[in-house]
Parts: sequence; structure tokens; C-alpha cells
Amino acid sequence: MKIVKSVAELRALPESRSVGFVPTMGALHDGHLSLVRKARAENERVVVSIFVNPAQFNDPEDLRRYPRPIEKDLAMLARENTDVAFLPIHDEIYGDRFRFEVREKEFTKMLCGATRPGHFEGVLTVVMKLFCLVRPTRAYFGEKDFQQLSLIRDMAKSFFLGVDVIGVPTVREADGLAMSSRNLLLKSEEREIAPRLYQIIKTAADAGVARRELSTLGFRVDYVEDVAGRRFAAAFLGSVRLIDNVEL
Repeated sequence: MKIVKSVAELRALPESRSVGFVPTMGALHDGHLSLVRKARAENERVVVSIFVNPAQFNDPEDLRRYPRPIEKDLAMLARENTDVAFLPIHDEIYGDRFRFEVREKEFTKMLCGATRPGHFEGVLTVVMKLFCLVRPTRAYFGEKDFQQLSLIRDMAKSFFLGVDVIGVPTVREADGLAMSSRNLLLKSEEREIAPRLYQIIKTAADAGVARRELSTLGFRVDYVEDVAGRRFAAAFLGSVRLIDNVEL
């Protein structure tokens, strides 16, 4: 596995017939690895980026606390036969000091976007930059962040980027909790309650019932909403924000 940090190093890589790309913020788990494995199965070259993107954090404390086990992450990627681990340099990615950004006017105002101002602008902007640098044939994203997946897929189509954005089903723990890097921040008693988020949104008669049941259990509910055939939810346990969604 080649570790690349600079834009010059990335652009010096030889051409490949197909490139599968998995953008991540690190703290990798089996959910990320499922994306890497699908990319490995479908492409000649697999590139995985690890970049904790400051532009998508509207809470500085959340950014500070985000886990960064880089050596462990790189070892996991090497075991999955990743060809290139791209660790972008912040000052190269944001050399413009955030003068330019990608903005969507409709879906970003809902769900996670309603309570996290600037979040999706940060996501779309960094993904656009990474797509321009890596020039993937296919890019892989988990369905746990279904709103994000939908926005990136639409962005790629709207800007004629020529990349096939592929959604991969959510990978869950044995008790149903969607795998997430933030799960590492849950206290033991919070971790016991956390799987109820998935169980409730999957079985509740409607979004209002789900909100009430989650609140009763001690979740601080951000939202539960049914949109376009899916039920989306976000809720806090302590300081940790969990998200999930299910098809209705």
C-alpha cells in the first residue's frame, strides 16, 4: 500500500483503467471496510482517503474530540489490499481559506442540515475537491448517512463529474447499532441504550411515536422524519449524536 500525502504525489501516480474511491475521516470500522471491499471487487485501483474535514463540523468541540487512530487505520487498510492511502494536507485542500464552497439549496435544509448549519456545505465542498484530485471511476458511501449519499450522488450528476456514486448497505453491530466512529465516544450505559434507536425507528407506527419512545428512554431527539420512503433519525446520548435511517 502506498501512502500519499501531497497533491503532487497523488497526481504522479500512473494511470489506471478504473479507480474505486472511499473517502473517510478515519477511525475506521467494519462499515468503512465494507466500502473498501466493494471497491476492491469492482476496480483495478483502490484509493482510500483519511481526512478529518474541519469544514463540516459546526461544533469545535466535536472536531477536537473526533478520534484519530491513524496507525491502526492504515494497518486495517493494508490488510484489505488498499492500493493508495491518501492523507491530504490541510493547507493544500483548503489553500483558498474556504473562499469557495459547494452549496445545495433544498435537501440540505432538512434533517441533519436543519440543525447543523454549514455541515453539508463542508461535506460537498471537500468531496468535490477529493473527486477532482482522485478522479475516481466509482466512489463508495455508506447508506447510514443516506442524506449525505443522496446529496453527493446528485452533486456528481449535476456537475457532470463522471463518477458513479455507489451506496453500500449499513453495517451494524450484533445488537443492531449502526457502526460509527462516534460509537467509541459512548459511555458504557449509553452504549447499552444506543441500539434502541434502530429498533424503534424500524418498528414505530409513525415518526411521532418513534420520537416519544426515544425521549422516554433518555435520548435527546434531534429529529425523526419520514421522507421519500425512508425514516430518518438523529438523537443524542450524552454528548454523542447518533444517526440512522430505515426504508419504510
